[in-house]
This record gives sequence, structure tokens and C-alpha cells, in this order.
Amino acid sequence: MDRIAPELLCPTLRADPPADDTVARMLAGASGPGELSARIAQINGELARWQTNGALASWQPGPGLDPRAAEALTDYLAACQHLPAWTDRAAIARAETLFMDMSMLSCTLLFCASLPECYVLPDLSAVLHAAGQLEAHTDYRVRSTAAMIFPVMLAGGLTTPEGGGVAQALKVRLIHATIRYLILRGTPNDAVDAPPVPSLAPAGGGIYHTLYAHGWDTSVNGLPCNQEELAYTLLTFSYVFVRGLRTLRLALPAQDEEAYLHTWNVLGHVLGIEQGLMATTMAQAQHDFEAIQARARLLVRRPDPRPLLATDLMKAMENEIPIRLLKPVPTLLTRLLCKGDARRALGLDARVPLLARAVFALALAAVRCIDTVARVFVPGFSLSRMLTRALGQRLVTHFLLDLTRPLRLPDALLNDVHAAASTWRTDPKASHWMRRLEARLAGRPPA
Repeated sequence: MDRIAPELLCPTLRADPPADDTVARMLAGASGPGELSARIAQINGELARWQTNGALASWQPGPGLDPRAAEALTDYLAACQHLPAWTDRAAIARAETLFMDMSMLSCTLLFCASLPECYVLPDLSAVLHAAGQLEAHTDYRVRSTAAMIFPVMLAGGLTTPEGGGVAQALKVRLIHATIRYLILRGTPNDAVDAPPVPSLAPAGGGIYHTLYAHGWDTSVNGLPCNQEELAYTLLTFSYVFVRGLRTLRLALPAQDEEAYLHTWNVLGHVLGIEQGLMATTMAQAQHDFEAIQARARLLVRRPDPRPLLATDLMKAMENEIPIRLLKPVPTLLTRLLCKGDARRALGLDARVPLLARAVFALALAAVRCIDTVARVFVPGFSLSRMLTRALGQRLVTHFLLDLTRPLRLPDALLNDVHAAASTWRTDPKASHWMRRLEARLAGRPPA
């Protein structure tokens, strides 16, 4: 039977040829999970040297790196480190400004909207579940996500030599390709029309052994981390973020919304996502997002990993709320920001006691009423912004700014993250009394 050209396959059967070819070349000659794990560890040590965008142009492989891996990485950087011709640097600069302005609110939307929506696709959740990085290590997933978002969205992250967004994205792209290679025990090209990969008993501990032993049926599930899943994930950090602002009655002007989408599309290009799968308007993004979720609802996985992943994320957030009655707030906010089908898929509808739901609903109605009336006299007034910022500060302090567990970023980038976060603690748009109230809710001394 003749092989179908990759460009004619549906998005679930398309992967990322440049990254997949790089990983196949780097891992050539390694067989079995033990040898593969050792080779990957060596490569990861080399990738740690990719610290800034400017450093990529002058990177040279270290003397201990396998020659096949060295040549593959050199070719990969030459082909993949450049921004697309359609990049609008002014739009990116605007999106960076918006991210800094939203600051702690951005982090609340990450925890209560983007990450939960990420788990809705059954096959994507199955890969995350197999890796053991979520329900057992929510911390790890959240911090890994932040380690990409911050370098991208800080000033110049994608567009300057001093930024680190391109460098971080190219590492993540290779991680996706490595996951595919391990689960399929080979290249995506060979898996498209091949028999299912049987599951095995893990030969050892660790993520690489687990992924290698997982098993996969491409004819049913498509490829792991395929183009549709990558495009969907991109939408969870662009479209879902902007949609969340609308839900909180903090909507951006249409031009700013499109600047935010554009910035993430530029990142999507660096991550190896096909341009035809990217949305440039909110209407198109909504259509694509809902269409992918609708297709996902037709898939059935037993056991379903999604409620487990969502439950652990909700518990991790609840642990940061000191008052018992308010502990369900992260779950209730997630239910507000995610749509009904997503809530049901994640098992969130039945998790909250009736009293907590009633208190949240009354508080939400009161906040919206006060904001609507107050803005007649004080434009920009927002209790909604203040309250979501306060929750974001609690989450950021624990998950992202704990000095005993620093984010896995180069020192210069880590310093930039902490410097930015230090400016986020006080909202320049808020009045003095709102700043003091926010500080009390966030559990820190007033500025």
C-alpha cells in the first residue's frame, strides 16, 4: 500500500517533521528505554546551554555530545530559530504590555482557565497522565508551563537577542517530538499505517521508561502531540485567556485581543504548529476551539484521566486558601471560566457544596453590580480585577516564586521573572484602599 503524503493526512495524523527528524537522528543507535534515557539526558544537558535567543546563533555543541546529536541540533537550529515573515513586532510589543498590565490576573487565568481547558482533550490528557506529571506532580506541570510563558511574554522575549522566548520554545518543541518518539518507539512516519504499539511493563522508573512502555494505537488516537492537539493547546493560552477576560467583564479592545492572538501564533510557528491551524481573530479562534472540543467528545477513554488531572489541580489551588468556606473558590472560578461541556469532562460540576456555590454566585452578582455602577463615576474601577489578582498572588507565590524551588530557567531569565513579579504586587490602576484590601486577601503586608 502506498504511503499517504503527510500534508494530505488529517491534523491528528500530522506531527512536526523538522523536530521529529531531529529527535530520530539524535537517538539513532539507542535501543530500549535504558539507552534512550541515557542519550536524552546527555542531550538535555546540552539544551540547558540554550539560554537566550541571541546565543542560539553562536551555539556550538559541547565536546562530549554524540556526533549524530550534534549534527542534528545544528541543522535544527539553522532551520527553526527564525521568526516567521508575517511577524508583527508592534503587535507583540502591545501583547507584552498587556501581559504586564494583567500580571497576577494573568496567572489566575493560567491556573483556572488555560490549564484546565488543556486537559479536556482525552488523548492529550492520556499522554500527560502517562507521563505522571499532573495528578502526581501538579507542581511540575504548572512550573514547566510558566517556564515557557514568562520568557515569551516578558519584554523582548520573542524579538530581541537578550530575550529567551525562542530558545525556550525550541526546547519545548523537541520535548514534544521526544514524547512522540518514545510512545511510538520510533518515528511518526512509521506509525501512521503501522499496527498498534503494545503496552509493556516499565523497565525502570522515570518518565522516559513510562512513556516507552505506555503503548499507543495511532489508528484510533492519532499521533501523540499531533498538530491538532498542539494547535488546541496554543488556543488555551491565547483564546482562552482573552475569553476569560471577557467573562470577568475585563474585556480588551478588539485590536488588543488580536495582538495577543498574533503573539501566540508567532510562538506557535516556533513550536512547529502549521500556520493554517492558527486563528487570527476571536471569532475564528472560538470556532476552531469548539470544533476540536466537539471532536474530542466523540472519543471515549477508559479509565478517563481528565477528572483525576483536574481534581489534583483544584486541590493544589485550594491548599493555598486559608479560610475553609473560601477553599472552593478556585474550583468555582474555573467552572465560571470554562464552558459546560468542559466542566463536565473535567468532573467539576459535582465537587462543590451547595453553600459554597450559593455564596460564590451572590458574591459574583454583587461584584458585577458594584463594578457596573462604580464605572459610571470612576472609569476603570474593578473589584473583579482586584479579587482575581489577590488569588493570583497566592498561587504565584507558592508555585512560581518559591526561592527554594526556582523555575528551571537560566539565571538571567529567572532574575527578569522575579523583577517583573515584584512590580506586580501593587496594581497601579487601583486606589489606595483597594491595594490594601488586595494585599490582605493575598496574605501579604500592604505595600
